[in-house]
Amino acid sequence: MDYSPPPLFKQGAPARVKVTVFAILSLTLLVVDAHMHVLNTVRQVAATVLYPLQMAALMPRDAVSSMGGYFSSLSSLQNEVRDLKNQQVAQAQAMQQAQLQMAENAHLRRLLEAREYLPVASIMGEILYDARDPSTRRIVLDRGTRNGVQLGLPVIDNAGVIGQVTRVFPFTSEVTLLTDKEQAIPVQVLRSGLRSIAYGRGRSGLLDLRFVAPDADIQVGDVIVTSGLDGMYPAGLAVAKVMQVEKVAAGAFGRVVCQPLGGIDRNRQLLIVMSGAARAPRPAEPPAPPVHGASRRNLPKMDPVPVPPLAAAPLPAQGLPTQPGANSPAGTGAAAPAAPAPAATVPAPAGAQHPGVRPAAAPAATPPAATGTPPAATGAAHPAAPPTTTAAPAAKTTATQPVPAPRKEGA
Repeated sequence: MDYSPPPLFKQGAPARVKVTVFAILSLTLLVVDAHMHVLNTVRQVAATVLYPLQMAALMPRDAVSSMGGYFSSLSSLQNEVRDLKNQQVAQAQAMQQAQLQMAENAHLRRLLEAREYLPVASIMGEILYDARDPSTRRIVLDRGTRNGVQLGLPVIDNAGVIGQVTRVFPFTSEVTLLTDKEQAIPVQVLRSGLRSIAYGRGRSGLLDLRFVAPDADIQVGDVIVTSGLDGMYPAGLAVAKVMQVEKVAAGAFGRVVCQPLGGIDRNRQLLIVMSGAARAPRPAEPPAPPVHGASRRNLPKMDPVPVPPLAAAPLPAQGLPTQPGANSPAGTGAAAPAAPAPAATVPAPAGAQHPGVRPAAAPAATPPAATGTPPAATGAAHPAAPPTTTAAPAAKTTATQPVPAPRKEGA
């Protein structure tokens, strides 16, 4: 039986001999290549032939390294994009703030220019917030009584009228806008000079000119300014622009709709016109006339009208009738004023009146008979009293005392 190893496992030359032979061969090739450079061509051919095998062997390594680079670059790109977005937001906010400041600066410049042309003093205020009541058109400013703000002062901007101060507090004030339903302002058409009153329309933000005649000289595009008749708004401030004119032939009044020119819903800084200092005082009202039926104690006293005394007319002879024209001047026959006839009877008791004649308002202490002269005539001729022939006791007769002539009704 053969126990020898198979041919595949036969060792041949010993391993030490092989190592020694190959080491000597390598050293020889190194020396020859270093001195004669005969192996460069062989090396290039071997590198060219082995390059595909080398690349195939390096592919796993390159794949692993590229995968790591991909994930690292993706993370770095994400961080960079986040930083850029934050920077963009910050720059956008800064740009918006800069634009807001530029717009505010331009608006303030316009306010200062408008302030120079105002005939009265004014102060600048900033809007803090809107009023709490949503049904009204009001705003709150950061100026109050400590800054000299009073009730009724107008509020404007560079374009026109905004409203009027309706409530004042120490540090703030409430302004009712021009478009509020309870707000009215006297205005005037700049082109034609027609005066009217503008009323607010509430949330619509428009104005109405009420009680305007249908044939009034108003056109679309006319500018409405303050008339200054109320003594609060200075005259000539721009208010609105006419948008719509409706002339109804059958109605008594027309309809005019206007658009406010001021930045009611846009601007934040406003001017409070201190018009109270420049307003002239109102003239004193004349005293009211006395009311019918009022007490006479408050009426002024009237001075008595002096009446000159008249000369006594000559008395005719007793028992002789009066001849017409006897005492007329120059014997012309003109009717002379009749003289009172002497009374031959007892004088009439107090309170006796002639029929149809009002008694004379004479004091009771001094009757006309005691003065010896007849009262002043009123210019109307009275008929002479006929002489009386009735006999009376001598003790009770007054033949020498004339009876006063009766006064005419209404004298």
